[in-house]
Amino acid sequence: MKARKAKDLVGLSDTELQSFVKESEENVMRLRFQLALGQLQDSSSIKTLRKDIARMKTIIHERTRNAN
Repeated sequence: MKARKAKDLVGLSDTELQSFVKESEENVMRLRFQLALGQLQDSSSIKTLRKDIARMKTIIHERTRNAN
């Protein structure tokens, strides 16, 4: 799984970012279940997704802080 770049995420709207965050969090949950069941081939994908979520949440937070 390839990480998303911050410069690509900045161009998205807040609603798009929030939907990506929700979708990514659900994917992390699925991957954790697969890891627990021994079905996951690439465990580094969990780390990559978590970092993507952090990037998206950071961009959302920066926008809300700058709006005030």
